Amino acid sequence: MNKPAIHLTQVAALLSTAMLSGCGGSAKTSTDLTKVDPAQPVSSWQMVWNDEFETSNIDTKKWSHEINCDGGGNNEAQCYTDNDENSFIADGILNIVAKPAEDGSAKPYTSARLNSRYKADFKYGRFEISAKLPSGQGSWPAFWMMPTDEVYGGWPRSGEIDIVEAVNLKAATAEGGTESNVHGTLHYGREWPNNASSGKSYQLPDSINPADDFHTYAIEWQEGEIRWYVDNYLYATQRKSTVRYNSKDEAVGLAHKGWFTEYFDQTSGELKTYWTDAPYDQKFYMILNFAVGGNWPENVNELGIDASAFENGQTFAIDYVRVYECSIDVNTGKGCETVRAGYDKLDDALVEGAAPVPAPPSTGIAQNLTIFDGAVNPNWPAWDCCGGSTPSVVNDAEKGDVMRFTVGEQPTVNGFISRGEFITDPEGKASPFDASPIIDNGSISFAVKVVSAPSNPDSTWLMKVESIGGATAIEIPLSTSTEASTPITGQWQTYTFPLQALADLGLDISSIDVIMIFPAWGTGSGAEYLVDDVQISQPVSSPKLVLFENEVNPDWPLWDCCGGSTPTEEMDDAEHGLVAEFVIGAQPTVMGFITRSANGGADKPFDASAIIDNGVLQFDLKVVNAPSNPDSTWLIKLESDNGATAVEWPITNSVEGVTPVSGQWQTHSFKVSELAAAGLDISAIDVIMIFPAWGTGEGAVYRVDNAKILDPDAKATSGLTLFKDKVANQWNIWDCCGGSTPTEEQDDDAHGMVAEYKIGAQPTVMGFFAQDGVYHDASADLATGVVRFEMKVVDAPSNPDAVWTFKIESGDASTAVELPLAASSEGEAVKNGVWQTYTFTLQSLYDAGLDISAIDVVMVFPSWGAGEGAVYRIDNAIIATP
Repeated sequence: MNKPAIHLTQVAALLSTAMLSGCGGSAKTSTDLTKVDPAQPVSSWQMVWNDEFETSNIDTKKWSHEINCDGGGNNEAQCYTDNDENSFIADGILNIVAKPAEDGSAKPYTSARLNSRYKADFKYGRFEISAKLPSGQGSWPAFWMMPTDEVYGGWPRSGEIDIVEAVNLKAATAEGGTESNVHGTLHYGREWPNNASSGKSYQLPDSINPADDFHTYAIEWQEGEIRWYVDNYLYATQRKSTVRYNSKDEAVGLAHKGWFTEYFDQTSGELKTYWTDAPYDQKFYMILNFAVGGNWPENVNELGIDASAFENGQTFAIDYVRVYECSIDVNTGKGCETVRAGYDKLDDALVEGAAPVPAPPSTGIAQNLTIFDGAVNPNWPAWDCCGGSTPSVVNDAEKGDVMRFTVGEQPTVNGFISRGEFITDPEGKASPFDASPIIDNGSISFAVKVVSAPSNPDSTWLMKVESIGGATAIEIPLSTSTEASTPITGQWQTYTFPLQALADLGLDISSIDVIMIFPAWGTGSGAEYLVDDVQISQPVSSPKLVLFENEVNPDWPLWDCCGGSTPTEEMDDAEHGLVAEFVIGAQPTVMGFITRSANGGADKPFDASAIIDNGVLQFDLKVVNAPSNPDSTWLIKLESDNGATAVEWPITNSVEGVTPVSGQWQTHSFKVSELAAAGLDISAIDVIMIFPAWGTGEGAVYRVDNAKILDPDAKATSGLTLFKDKVANQWNIWDCCGGSTPTEEQDDDAHGMVAEYKIGAQPTVMGFFAQDGVYHDASADLATGVVRFEMKVVDAPSNPDAVWTFKIESGDASTAVELPLAASSEGEAVKNGVWQTYTFTLQSLYDAGLDISAIDVVMVFPSWGAGEGAVYRIDNAIIATP
């Protein structure tokens, strides 16, 4: 009642996910909740306070009158009084009457508002009223509760509980019917005007109108849950938010989006968001009032106030108010629930709240954020703070689609924002960016073209960045950028601001949520400008898991859970080559890839947290033989953290949305973000299954290829390509000690130009050598990176005992690792005349003692003194995440 309760929650469908560990297709659970529909509250509820209104006057030991013309801050049209004309008891009924005020009064109507503060304050229980509600356009009766002590701060941080309210009963609706809704609502969250609310409306059966007779309205409030009833029918349930944690005990999402609050931490003084029982874990008092008009009733139904409905007085009639305590557990209010089947289901009574999703934890891995690059990022809409304009995407001859901003007479700032209250795209969500992992080399950058300069010639172009909802901010001229330039009308110009410099100015870069580009406040009138390439970035490498691509990943073997078969590698068509093949017999089973050591894996779960925004699970599938059961459904299932969480979906949930067709290769992609939203902890994925539904797969033969989890848009720019068609910039193809000059030679069509080495009589080692002062830092690629190259021996060394060797050095030879090529991941012996691939993981080199932060030499050679006569070629040499 304190603020308009206009936000009626839209009910969303809840995706039900079977949570199986290891094997088995689908495990169904059901709850048998017998409907409870008592004529009176169940016996475990004990009445601890009541007012039956059987006295001649309103009991001042139970109720206090509020006397003011302020109402609830909703532009209402009444003054509240303690006059007998506005509130009185007659025939066992409390009457609260709204009526026209005398001429010259402060407001056109008078009414009454009673509260029980400091006289009847309660934490948990059943709160019940029997009432006949008033009618007429502009009527707004309510029975509601407010916190006795605002422990968590001003409204609505400390909460509000609206047990029942209604507006404009019996007025015409926009659809041509008659208004008959009652509403139950919670208000909570951030301080006004950024407050939140959630609730639900209810209509009595058989077109009964609440203004025609007395009905019972109630809530049952217990620790973490509040339920709403009309005539003992439970129609709405609201709960505290349930935070979902990953395997590292970091908050990563909400299993249930309910209420929340925001208040200042008493230790740090920091304003924080809390997903707990708060604010509904303190004492509240009751309020009875009858408002006339206001923001809500006057803007719905017939609009305004119908004076004729109030000319003879309009009455809110209350038979009783009763408060019950749960005798089973008075401290939590639990154990006396009056529930029915469906009371806790989103498609029935459970209401989704307005809690924000916890900001994802920092992965510690450098990531880029593209805010605008020819397309709108739904999480970061373009924004005019205060000028009333609407930024729009327009076409520029040089850059294509760009964002257009204007400044009119009204002072304003423009830019991009990632706060929930400014996001209108249904696909968008508040996504403050943690730039901490890239502070050393990262920057904020963008391009600007001024179409029309501000009419004020002294206007200064600025950038402003805010974080944590504006808790920290910096504002600096564009001329302080790395480029040190000021905008020139008609020209595109790039501006770069190092993150370290912004942090030094006081910006908390761990939660950036606003970037603004604008002429100084109050000086920008007449400005029109275009913006593109808005990024917070540094060159990065995204984590990637390859399950099968031409060969099995030994850390993630092929796996038959329960059928006793051994999946195999088979040759398919020219495009796919070697693929994984699965065969299902009579024994029910599920199949796929697993990294758990108990099943032959290497216990290397994959952490997809760093690619949650754009990452996908993707694979190619070909059904060779369909299951003999024609009703079989193809599924995927992912598990994490040894089965602690799992998601099982039909394969048609893929981005492509296609059903497998026998004999055809088809690609299926699943967004990591959607898997996380469905409940999968993406920080420790350890099983990935593709299979016909449990018990229906007999006879199925199917093949999988190109199975991986990756960000398809990632640019592996943090890696180094030592040689592909030419040697890397600032590196040389190198003969250490033999006096030869390695050359670049043309090879076959697949390889093109390659590096060629020849060893003469002089002992030597050969490879790639960085110029003085040049070092490659591979630290960002440690988790998933490799040193990889292809080699073809044209002529073998004359010494048959020569051992082909790989050596890598760092920091001017301060650390080095030397290994035989046979120690590569492929483990293959060197063959003459064929191209072979050799891979050494950065992690293994690091574990062997290499400082991977300053790599400056990579060598491939026959062992020292045994290489005479060798001629060999190298191509596609990288130090990177492939």
